[in-house]
Amino acid sequence: MPLLTRSVQTPLSIDVRRGAVAALGPLLVDRRISAGGDVAVVVGPGQGERIAELIAPTLGRALVLHVEGGTVESALALGEKLRGRNLDAVVGIGGGKTIDTTKYAASRYGIPMVTVATSLANDGIASPIATLDHDGGRGSYGVHIPLAVVVDLDFVEQGPDRQTRAGVGETLSTINAIADWQLSHEVTGEPVDGLAVAMARAGAEAVLRHPGDVTDDGFVTVLAESLITSGLAMAIAGTSRPASGGCHEISHALDILYPGTGGHGEQCGLGALFCTFLRAAADPAQQARFDEVNACLKRHNLPRRPADLGLSDDDFARAVAYAPRTRPDRYTILEHLNLDYDQIRARVGDYADVID
Repeated sequence: MPLLTRSVQTPLSIDVRRGAVAALGPLLVDRRISAGGDVAVVVGPGQGERIAELIAPTLGRALVLHVEGGTVESALALGEKLRGRNLDAVVGIGGGKTIDTTKYAASRYGIPMVTVATSLANDGIASPIATLDHDGGRGSYGVHIPLAVVVDLDFVEQGPDRQTRAGVGETLSTINAIADWQLSHEVTGEPVDGLAVAMARAGAEAVLRHPGDVTDDGFVTVLAESLITSGLAMAIAGTSRPASGGCHEISHALDILYPGTGGHGEQCGLGALFCTFLRAAADPAQQARFDEVNACLKRHNLPRRPADLGLSDDDFARAVAYAPRTRPDRYTILEHLNLDYDQIRARVGDYADVID
């Protein structure tokens, strides 16, 4: 039997701690990234500008660029500013929109990218996917993963707790995504990458079982590492399957039908809990998993009911019914059950009755 061989880019450096930004300058002039400091620093609104100011003395002639929006158009505009320059790397500093904008622009012109994350709201920190708005919708685009990843807990702490809690919802949704992937393997024969599953599951289980909260450095470190690991799992699998299932389909449907309802991670956490409820209704052996995820979302004060996001049960049922249309190539518990709207509405009512 031939051995499985992989050729997957992985970060040269992953630094998650307090004071990590202070080491950014030396990292960027490491000869593996930049021999002479020929880098561009991309910052978004908020803490990104402050970090750029802090590291400026160590970066010499670095080019500092500002972006906003998280759209394909802003990423293309950034790419035009990078094009034709002799850059060793581009550094994206900020939240998910800034990082995804930078990843897309850097990948378009083949420039190595370094992520400096100021929030832990989603798993885009090290993923091979950039989520950007375009033509009134939101699309996912394949990109190169970062060459290095830096998460400074000081800056995460200074951001809204809601963003960090959203990262918990994003991480827990991985549990459902893996179950959906394995279901697809059983029913459709879709291949499953065992290494990617193991990596993604380990991070999600660590967050699920950690007793701390977003005020605890130990918990936030585990959360950051889990989000990074999720991105690497996607790179290994060559697909977002390790982290995206029916939970993300529901989140995408909410973005389309009820834009601005909640953060991505909040919506994914709710979607994952509902999908796990559907799975437990079909297989009582899954009830313990539903109870675990429900308890964790409750402990971190994350949405568990449609009303927690300002939605009626009817609104949520419509989103669940619409969800498979957002990823027609994907097989999840939603496609497997193939419920019509009336059946979904009844399940949503049953779900509401069991949430304490």
